[in-house]
Amino acid sequence: MVRSLSELKGYQIVGRHSAVKTCLWLKKSLKDEGYCYKQKFYGIASHRCLQMSPALICNLSCIHCWRPLDLMPPFMEWDDPEFIFEESVKAQHRLLSGFHGTEGVNRRKLEEAYRPNQVAISLIGEPTLYPEIDELVDIYRKRGFSTFLVTNGTNPDAVENVEPQQLYLSITAWNAESHRKLQSRDQWERIERTMDIMAEKNSRTVIRLTLMRGINLEPERFVRIVDRVQPDFIEAKAYMHLGHSRLRLERDTMPSHSQVRVFSENLAKLTGYRIRSESEISRVVLLER
Repeated sequence: MVRSLSELKGYQIVGRHSAVKTCLWLKKSLKDEGYCYKQKFYGIASHRCLQMSPALICNLSCIHCWRPLDLMPPFMEWDDPEFIFEESVKAQHRLLSGFHGTEGVNRRKLEEAYRPNQVAISLIGEPTLYPEIDELVDIYRKRGFSTFLVTNGTNPDAVENVEPQQLYLSITAWNAESHRKLQSRDQWERIERTMDIMAEKNSRTVIRLTLMRGINLEPERFVRIVDRVQPDFIEAKAYMHLGHSRLRLERDTMPSHSQVRVFSENLAKLTGYRIRSESEISRVVLLER
């Protein structure tokens, strides 16, 4: 059990309720050992991506989540979005400082990494619980960042107000009953409102499907959601048996890439989308409208 922010290993805590963490693919990219599937799919430079969260709290308890579900920062007030922006960049710099003595690091990439130009607001917690998420996204955009925001869809008012470059709705359930079973909550009506808002969004939209063998690996279950949102992209991605999720799910819940590929081919036939790309190492397939 994680009882305090200080126990979050590898995270740089920002202010009262935010955090930054370098991901595996940033580290690999710095050593020319590979890059994130988002670079392959969307042209994002992995070594210049800042991964952060402005809200180290979540309002769901998803069975597949590898993050600690019991973390509740002891804060009384919300930090200013300008402060979060400035301190998140400083936190990224602190995390990068450890790479200067690392063997095999590409020095040009390391220098570029100190000038991040992409922010993935998806690290831990539900970012739309931060009440000024729209202003925070605007600040990153005005400072030259592309902005990717991932939400669980339970805060439709925030989704309506925010305008990132790319807006993700992360989905595992397909109706109210499965939502209660897989997320331990009763907020499906709010998620449906978010779907309708996303259908009218100017932002590029993505539905991310986290797929679990024996639970939701049937593409026909998601056709109504795809038809309702009509997202620009669908990411069909395997659940990964990592972290705290291992306490709730068996390892064989994790589908193989070939199973994700078959799911995606069938979903494409059912929805009129087409497969655009895939990353076998990350077990993810990209479909586009």
